[in-house]
Amino acid sequence: MTIRTVSVEGWPRPKGYANGVAATGETLWVAGQIGWTPEGVFERKDFLGQFDQALANVLAVVEAAGGSADKIVRLTVYVTDLDAYRSSLKEIGDVWRRRMGKVFPAMALVGVAGLVEREALVEIEATAVLG
Repeated sequence: MTIRTVSVEGWPRPKGYANGVAATGETLWVAGQIGWTPEGVFERKDFLGQFDQALANVLAVVEAAGGSADKIVRLTVYVTDLDAYRSSLKEIGDVWRRRMGKVFPAMALVGVAGLVEREALVEIEATAVLG
């Protein structure tokens, strides 16, 4: 299994994500994870708390498959409130470092009108490559 970050010469260095990731190995696609506990309870009603829990849920699936944060090559984050995301960047960075360390996969962030679970403020899906 190999994972390498792809950069484009002359482009500015991305902050907090990679422009591209090339990988070989077994691929794990993680379904969208929201900010509820394994019991299906939203313990936190705020954006940051749900982001933290959703990211923890993604990692739980990756770990259940035998992987770890450094095996995640792509994330798509769906948020119902882009302003909540934008105003929480420092705190999101703190959560990120605690959960992911210095792993920066290829990412997209998408603002959406709503998610299937009405209380959900964020949903994260991922792709990981396992060794």
